[in-house]
Amino acid sequence: MLNQEKSKAIFSEARKLMPGGVNSPARSFGAVGGQPIVIARGQGAYLHDVDGNQYLDYVQSWGPMILGHAHPAVVAAVENALRNGTSFGAPTEIENELARLLISQIPAVEKIRFVNSGTEAVMSAIRLARGYTKRNKIVKFIGNYHGHVDSLLVAAGSSAATLGVPNSPGVTPGAVQDTILLQYNDVDALIKVFEESGKEIAGVIVEPVAGNMGCVVGSSNFLYELRHLTQDNGAVLIFDEVMSCFRAGKGGAGQRFSITPDLITLGKVIGGGLPVGAYGGKAEIMDHILPSGKIFQAGTLSGNPLAMAAGLATINTLLESQCFNMLERKMALLAEGLEDEARTARIPVYVEHIGSMMTLFFLDMEKSKILAQVLETTVSGSKVVRSTATSSSGNSYSGKITDWRSASVCDTDRYAKFFWGMLERGFYFPCSQFEAFFMSTEITEAEIQKTIYAARDVFAMLC
Repeated sequence: MLNQEKSKAIFSEARKLMPGGVNSPARSFGAVGGQPIVIARGQGAYLHDVDGNQYLDYVQSWGPMILGHAHPAVVAAVENALRNGTSFGAPTEIENELARLLISQIPAVEKIRFVNSGTEAVMSAIRLARGYTKRNKIVKFIGNYHGHVDSLLVAAGSSAATLGVPNSPGVTPGAVQDTILLQYNDVDALIKVFEESGKEIAGVIVEPVAGNMGCVVGSSNFLYELRHLTQDNGAVLIFDEVMSCFRAGKGGAGQRFSITPDLITLGKVIGGGLPVGAYGGKAEIMDHILPSGKIFQAGTLSGNPLAMAAGLATINTLLESQCFNMLERKMALLAEGLEDEARTARIPVYVEHIGSMMTLFFLDMEKSKILAQVLETTVSGSKVVRSTATSSSGNSYSGKITDWRSASVCDTDRYAKFFWGMLERGFYFPCSQFEAFFMSTEITEAEIQKTIYAARDVFAMLC
């Protein structure tokens, strides 16, 4: 059994000090039961908890730590910046350096504005889309999580799904009245909503690679149709790449799929593990932000020099090492190995991976069959379009995860058992079926093989 004595004591105190004992619900272990481990430090590929346990880390602080923990280049950059002060509330040269680097690497970005979180980036991009088009309606997709913005905290994935709260108390009906919900990867629904409301739609926000209903990749047809429909109707296409930029590939999912959105939101990797967010896009649109234009957005700590330094060091190190193919190869090795071991144990799974992101979905075949039957007969008004049980490729339903509907019938109890089995063997996986795994440059192929061998034992226990 895993020794958690100190972790349990610290978490018990935390629950008296903070709601649920955490500062973000994704950390609470609510989806897998038990109490969370308390981390003391991270080094390279590993986390170390307060009880002295060591774990090979496949969570990577939910994405940012693509170089692993305490990477020497990042530590040195932050130390150098720290000697000059932590915040000035004034322009700094390093803001220009990171902005210039991101503009050079991400085709969608002509101008950029730094903020402090992915949520703030999304909130600002939505306001910009509405102000630029002088329209109100925003389209979002069920299971896509865009931070805790009121107007988008409906049918979200991530911790909202994990805890069974698809709509948060405190979000008023007025806040979401201009939000249109569609199924992810559903081209027919997309076409229909633009036929009905195209000239009222200010923008569409989408995760081209979703990470908060598990890793689910947008189909080519879906993403290309999004681009064409928004262009034809004068709406702003926003790619939320807070998670996927530098994870789906060097320039993000947009570059990988050869689709250029009008705006893009960024975070996680671009701050090297420090609090950061950004939104950018076409200069014509971005210049509507104050002080160039009239759309308000501000932030006391935006462009914080420590975050800029960490982000600059992280991205420069990634580019210098040209490690993106290596990251993808290692993630494919893990994905294929876990899938093979699960099938050998006759445990139904579906594995999705792209770049350095992956999810191992545990399928509940009985629930999946029921879902397929429901989809074959569903006709529920003008906004539900898919009336047959098809995947994004048009094939009959076969357990492939393409949207929140198919993800939501996964066997979360079995995943929880798998999670604890791997944790007890020294492997730190996401504490929810609906979160993504992340690869870092510091994890070796030998360590991946050890992960697969450990999973073999755990799968055998789950039979």
